[in-house]
Amino acid sequence: MKITNVRINGIENPLGYCMEGLTCSWNVCDTVSKKQTNAVIEVSTSADFEEDDILYRVEGSSVEQGGEYLEDLELDLTPRMIYYYRVCVTGDAGDEAVSETQTFETGKMDEPWTADWIAAQKEDTFHPVMTKSFSLKGEVARARLYISGVGMFEAYLNGEKLGEEYLTPYVNNYETNIQVITFPVEECLKAENTLEIMLGKGWYMSVFGLALQANNYGDRMAAIAELHVEYADGTDEVIATDGSWEYYGSDIEDSGIYLGETLNRQLWKAGSASPQGAVANSDALCAGKQDGNPKKPVEVLTDPTADEGTKNLVKSHLMDRISIPVLVKESIPVKEVIQTPAGETVLDFGQNFAGFVEFKAELPAGTKVVLDCGEILQKGNFYNGNYRDAQSRFIYVSDGRKETVRPHFTFFGFRYIRVTGWVGELKAEDFIGRVLYSDIRRTGFITTSNEKINRLYENTVWGLKSNFIDMPTDCPQRSERLGWTGDAQVFAPTASYHMDTRAFFHKFIKDLKDEQEYLSGGMPNFLPNMGHQETAGSVWGDIATFLPYTMYTYYGDKKELEYCYPMMKGWVDYIDRQDAKRGRTYLFDFMDTFGDWLALDGPTPSSFKGSTDDTYVSTLYYYRSTQMVREMAEVLGKTEDAAHYGDLEEKIEAAIYNEFFTPSGRLAINTQSAAVIAMKFGLGQDREKLKAQFRARLQQDLNQIKGGFVGAPLLCTVLAEAGMVELAYDFLLKEGFPSWLYSVNLGATTIWERWNSVFEDGTISDTGMNSLNHYSYGSVMEFVYAYVAGIRPLTPGFKSAILAPHPDIRIPKVDCTYDSVNGKYVSNWEICADGRLKVHLEIPFNCEAEVELPGYDAGAASAADGANTRQGVDSAANFETGNAAAARTCTAANGAGISVNADGKMVLTAGAYDFLYQPTVDYRKPYTRQTTLGRLAQDPNAIGILGKYTPALAGIAMSGNPEMAANSLEALSHMGFLPFEPAALETAIKEITELVVVPA
Repeated sequence: MKITNVRINGIENPLGYCMEGLTCSWNVCDTVSKKQTNAVIEVSTSADFEEDDILYRVEGSSVEQGGEYLEDLELDLTPRMIYYYRVCVTGDAGDEAVSETQTFETGKMDEPWTADWIAAQKEDTFHPVMTKSFSLKGEVARARLYISGVGMFEAYLNGEKLGEEYLTPYVNNYETNIQVITFPVEECLKAENTLEIMLGKGWYMSVFGLALQANNYGDRMAAIAELHVEYADGTDEVIATDGSWEYYGSDIEDSGIYLGETLNRQLWKAGSASPQGAVANSDALCAGKQDGNPKKPVEVLTDPTADEGTKNLVKSHLMDRISIPVLVKESIPVKEVIQTPAGETVLDFGQNFAGFVEFKAELPAGTKVVLDCGEILQKGNFYNGNYRDAQSRFIYVSDGRKETVRPHFTFFGFRYIRVTGWVGELKAEDFIGRVLYSDIRRTGFITTSNEKINRLYENTVWGLKSNFIDMPTDCPQRSERLGWTGDAQVFAPTASYHMDTRAFFHKFIKDLKDEQEYLSGGMPNFLPNMGHQETAGSVWGDIATFLPYTMYTYYGDKKELEYCYPMMKGWVDYIDRQDAKRGRTYLFDFMDTFGDWLALDGPTPSSFKGSTDDTYVSTLYYYRSTQMVREMAEVLGKTEDAAHYGDLEEKIEAAIYNEFFTPSGRLAINTQSAAVIAMKFGLGQDREKLKAQFRARLQQDLNQIKGGFVGAPLLCTVLAEAGMVELAYDFLLKEGFPSWLYSVNLGATTIWERWNSVFEDGTISDTGMNSLNHYSYGSVMEFVYAYVAGIRPLTPGFKSAILAPHPDIRIPKVDCTYDSVNGKYVSNWEICADGRLKVHLEIPFNCEAEVELPGYDAGAASAADGANTRQGVDSAANFETGNAAAARTCTAANGAGISVNADGKMVLTAGAYDFLYQPTVDYRKPYTRQTTLGRLAQDPNAIGILGKYTPALAGIAMSGNPEMAANSLEALSHMGFLPFEPAALETAIKEITELVVVPA
């Protein structure tokens, strides 16, 4: 037995984090046991866990590996303290394991600060470096630097950068609290030391937001820090920012989120012009301290009545961090150096991503190198017109030294880099792409036998990586990069398959809750919401309920749900209050909304909104949000709330049926997205009628995607939930415009904002809103995880799961792993050439799964093969006689663990299981009466059969007529006006449905 993935609040060995609520989680692997008989969590003030040092202990069989709340422990925590903890687990086979000793360390908590905010003198508007030299008094036992800065900072001790993080202290609500970052520094200290803090503008000061304003929160860069040194003799010392510090100008000439950065190594040469800012590098901090760059005493910012640029700063509360680190998570070499037709030198990294370029430089003094970022080439030439007002440029001016160069206080989204001004030979190996994103652990992995689907999958992962830089942004490249709430809402389920999003989304939820206080329960369209604009609208605002609901579904953390519940309740109450002001109708027909944003059924192909009625969309989301609050109130035992919101839910539902459904039960809003959300939210008095209407709507739309941000992300999942899996596969695998594979075929390495972001000739759409790195439409991967591979939660946190794969011969092999908060689930399947299905399943320790194998009779199999470990050899005779149950092979690697529940479904306990069986449905025979003519047209054998009996229909199929291609064989059989004999078509259908497609 081995214990892995030990975390506090989803973070490994958290240092200096806000510890409001402590949840411990872990996983168990490499064990013969299936169930936990006992688990112990111990928290100690010492690493040896002496009895007198044990601060907290919980034990029992019900202690939850997916997240055990350490109740009341935080009441005993003190500032700046290291706590040690470990987990011991005993299994039902008698084996046990103890985890490696883990730590969590508090920050300053509410301890008063002795440090002051310090800044450069007001007349000096350049990027400053705050500096302090000091001597140590003796041998150091432990030292921590508690530090923050606005807009961003990098700290250096004796010339070496502290930590591996970038863009600290991240995105803050500067009017209320600013995060403090903690660095362990005992290994860096010497007898004589110099501590330096380099500052940049960041989100605090640089031009940022849709209004393209600078100084949104302040107009002065500033820092605050305390270095706490504990000596071996038991004494301690604090070196704090105060009036004794000095500053000088860095080599950063200017910086900004949209602007980029300029590193000018000649900035401070004697006689140079007075600077307005500049960059340092990763190897030497401001080594250009020349005659024109003297040190000056800092200004201490202590007056809360000071100028507007520092008022909020001085009043802001300093809080221990909640942001997880933004790190260089990957490095990408240059794939190709391109000389364009326009004579440009362009570096192609082969992948669109977010981060920066680092390069080796040894250039003549005065050389000015400019790096411009772009996502796509146009006619072979560099292009970045879709970046709008973001200059996205890194400039380096050399002073002749040899060094490694990178930006410090910005990030870029790009695949291509145009290099101008380079002197001498440009070598690809001198440049490297550094991929930045928050330090989130990968949990989902999918590979299939279809390379285009594999590329699409990777594109969705890269969309997440590129946009999960402290907050979930819409895009990483243009003059936006905002935490759009609608995008995060629709993508959160897929994101939580891809990665462990607990800590990342907790920070975003904290930011949302803070902003909600300004909006009296409302929600912003994006964060940061400069000026606290009351712009709440449906779908985007519904992140208040949908995101916490997703987090509870995927992670099952009731403590986090308690944290989120006021936000959920506040949003629904906000809508209810606005409705009450005008006399309740229970329709959300007030306030602006984006509706079905960027849908393709709008007035024009480039319209911002689709045709789905805004009030309908808003009201259905209002209904679902209310329902979620009611459900979560029940989970939390809030019976009065549950009754109140249950009543409100019923009234909204009645209003929906009165306004948007006919008396016979037909949905009156006849669009794709209208049907998708009605199906998803469980509405419709007659579900079969709604399902038939949905299918008819899709056929009227020629089985083409018409939905935007509301409908398209849910389309395939809703089809699968409705039992229309073949049609969901049709949409997933479609390659022409509009489709998910359309962009793949055009070389996309991330997800696009629009279905037609790029035209078929490679020309980018001329719209002003066109990102090639948006993740919203990547939400289709929820369908692949949940239905293609078939891994879905049965209970919150995947303590129990559904494993129900849905094979399709078009993707004959799929391997999927999801490392849930409760452990690793695996669902691999393959359609064999002889028609058998090979399925490999894994269920983690202390979990179980309700398994629905396609075409597998669990009851018959249990009788034929025995209820425990089963090993057999398939018999051709059994296949020929149709005795599928007796012809199965099932190997349970860990012994007993298979049973059949009252519903006739197979239930597997922890272990690895392999099935090889002949399904009752031959997946090599993929065609049914519901198969469309368009799909048949892709199979020469199917068209051959159709042509043999109904040549006219075969000709129509091959003509590419989109209207006819959307019709199923069943629909065609009722089109007597077409030139075919009904009996001949029936013969063709019979042969086509028996056609065997051998997997490639």
